[in-house]
Amino acid sequence: MDGWQQYFSFMGSAEGWIALATLVAMEIVLGIDNLIFISILSNKLPEKDRARARRLGIGAALVMRLLLLATVSWIAQLTAPVFSIAGKDFSWRDIILLAGGLFLMWKATKEIHHTVDPDDGKENIVSHAANMTVGAAIFQILLLDLVFSVDSIITAVGMTDHIAIMYIAVIAAVTVMLLAADPLARFIHANPTIVMLALGFLLMIGMTLIAEGMGFHVPKGYVYAAMGFSALVELLNMMARRAKRRKTG
Repeated sequence: MDGWQQYFSFMGSAEGWIALATLVAMEIVLGIDNLIFISILSNKLPEKDRARARRLGIGAALVMRLLLLATVSWIAQLTAPVFSIAGKDFSWRDIILLAGGLFLMWKATKEIHHTVDPDDGKENIVSHAANMTVGAAIFQILLLDLVFSVDSIITAVGMTDHIAIMYIAVIAAVTVMLLAADPLARFIHANPTIVMLALGFLLMIGMTLIAEGMGFHVPKGYVYAAMGFSALVELLNMMARRAKRRKTG
């Protein structure tokens, strides 16, 4: 019993609850990147498989985050330098972020090319929807889940020493992702212009990951403020287009 009391000792202080609320909010915000990628990728599947792929992908993200939390001492070591190039130290976290950023930028760029020129005769970013399997989608989602999970857990470790707070925050964030996944994917699918905006977000997120991997800290507030402003502009454009259709119709 004493062990459980030790894990949940934060509940007896206002600071503990503030730390929990802050970390939950941070984890939810960090999950937006992951969710946009999952939504775009799952929409490439046949319609009957989309919801299942999203649930499996987000479920895998939860399992991955919980497993990483179970090795929190090892996760903390990922920030230790492993080699240097031209005087710049690189840790395993840097390598993971660089690889994830490059992967995300490549996929987003290929998809933008296909969206702009769908009849170029070349293979789509994730193969044609008819040929893509749930397993292939889950594999690609897992690759980015790993990148976002490592970043998420390192953020959690840096914000609090209470392992219980980390677990609660991660479970709460993934639950929100699970609830928001289907509505977001349907919204993106129903609004083609949103697809291009979301792909632009993925490009920006990829560039941010690369910058972080190179040691240049990019305040997340700036990134999400830019994304929010762009989304607001697109929302106003959608409202204007609907008003025009009603007027001409």
